[in-house]
Amino acid sequence: MRLTSLNDLPSDVTRPGYTPSEHRAGIVHLGLGAFHKAHQAVYTDTALAHSGGNWRITGVSLRSPETAAQLAPQNGLFTLIERSAEGSTARIIGSIAHAYCLGPDRAAVLDAMTAPATQIVSITVTEKGYGIDRSTGGVDTVHPAIAHDLNEPDAPVGVAGLMVWALHARHAAGVPPFTVLCCDNLPDNGTMLQGLLVDFARRALPEVANHIANDVAFPSTMVDRITPAATDATLAAAARMTGHADAAAIETEAFSQWVIEDHFPTGRPYWESAGAMFVADVKPYEEMKLRMLNGAHSMLAYAGFLAGCTHVADVMANPVLNLLVRRHLAAAAATLPQLAGVDFEHYADALIARFSNPHLHHQTYQIAMDGTEKLPQRILAPALDAQAAGQPLAPFAFAVAAWMRYTLGRTETDETYALRDPRAEELTQLTRDQTPQTIVKNLMSLPSLFPDALAEDDTFVQMVVTRLTTMMQDGMTQALTSEQAAP
Repeated sequence: MRLTSLNDLPSDVTRPGYTPSEHRAGIVHLGLGAFHKAHQAVYTDTALAHSGGNWRITGVSLRSPETAAQLAPQNGLFTLIERSAEGSTARIIGSIAHAYCLGPDRAAVLDAMTAPATQIVSITVTEKGYGIDRSTGGVDTVHPAIAHDLNEPDAPVGVAGLMVWALHARHAAGVPPFTVLCCDNLPDNGTMLQGLLVDFARRALPEVANHIANDVAFPSTMVDRITPAATDATLAAAARMTGHADAAAIETEAFSQWVIEDHFPTGRPYWESAGAMFVADVKPYEEMKLRMLNGAHSMLAYAGFLAGCTHVADVMANPVLNLLVRRHLAAAAATLPQLAGVDFEHYADALIARFSNPHLHHQTYQIAMDGTEKLPQRILAPALDAQAAGQPLAPFAFAVAAWMRYTLGRTETDETYALRDPRAEELTQLTRDQTPQTIVKNLMSLPSLFPDALAEDDTFVQMVVTRLTTMMQDGMTQALTSEQAAP
C-alpha cells in the first residue's frame, strides 16, 4: 500500500504533530529535490507542529517531473530516514502541500507565486541553476535559462526570470512582495541573489528593478545537512520501516543546521523550534561551512573518486585520505576569523565524524559534479586568503590538482565518466591530449574562475603542476602517498 495518509503507521514512526490539511500553503519552494525535503521541509514541519500557521509549502521542480510525480499521489507526504552511527529512524513529513513541475504545471506555479498568501519563495537549485556571472554579480547572458528568459520574459523557465516575473505581477496588482530566501551554497547568497534579480529586471522588466532593489527582502542563509541521492535501497528501507511503499522517501544524516538572517517583513514560520539560528550576520557561519565542510568535501570527492572510493565513508576509511582531509580542514580554518561560540577544531572533529558515518552512502561522484561552480568559494577563496597571509598553500594546490585530474573524464583504468559540469564542453576541449603544464595553464585561464593573484603566482602554479603530473603519470594512490610529505 502506498503512503497516502498518516494511518496504519508503526508506533515507532514519527508523524507530523499537526493535521496537514488544516494548514494552507504560504511558501513556494523552487528546486524540489532531496536536500529541500531533508532540510527546509523538515524545519517547517517542526514549526507547524510547534506554532501552527499557514506555512505549508508548494514545491516546484523546474525541470524534471519525477519528484512531483512521486509526491503528488502521496498528498505531499514522504518518509525521512535519519541515519547515524547509532542507528536509523523514520519520520513522516507533512509540510509539502502541493508538488508541481514547471513544464506541465506552469499555470499552477505562477498562480502560487503571485498569490497574496505566499509570503516566502525559497530556492535550492544548486550553484549552477542561477545563471550568475561571478565577475559582475549580474546575469550570465549565455546561461541557457537566462538567455531564454531575457528573450521571453513573459514565459520564464529559470530562477531569475520566474522571480522577476512574479514580483512584477504582484507589484502591478498591488500585492506586497514575498521574501526571497536563497538556500544554496553561494557566498552572501541573499545579496548575491538580489544583485542577480535587479540586473535581470533592468534588462527585461526595467519598471520593477527599483522595487526589487528597495522593497524586497533577501535574507542570507547558511544550510547544512549531508543528503545523498535516494536509491532503491532508500525506498526499500522506507517500506520496511513504515509498512508503506514510498516513492518519495529520502535518507539523510541526523545532523542539521540552518543559520538565517532575521529579515522577513511579511512573517515566517517559527523555525527556531526546529533549531534554526537567527542572526544579524550570516557571513561568518557561511564562510566556515563553505571553506571547511564544502571545501573538504570537494577535495575528498575528486581525490577519493579517482582513488576508487565510491562513498565518503570509504574515503575516511583510507588512512592517507583521512589524514589529507584533516589537513585540509585545518588549512581552511586558518583562513577564517575567530567566530564567537565556535571552536574550529571541535567543528573539524565533528565533520570528520559526520564524513565517517558508515550508514550514509554519499557518493563521491555525486559531490564531484559542478566543479566550476563550486571551486571559487570552496577552494580558491580560502587559497587566496592563505596566500595573502603567508599560510601553506599545499592543501589548496592538491585540491585544485585533483579537480583538474578529474576534468580529464577518465579513470586510471581508462573508463570514461560524464563530468556533469555546466562548462563540461570547455573543460574537455582544454584538457584533451594535453600535458600537465598545459592543462594547468588552460584551466587557470578559464574566464571567471581562477583569481589573477593565484593564476599568476608562479609558486602556486608550480605546486599544482607538480601534483597533477604525479596524478597523471603515477596515479592517484602515489599522489596521495607523496602528499603526506608535503607541508
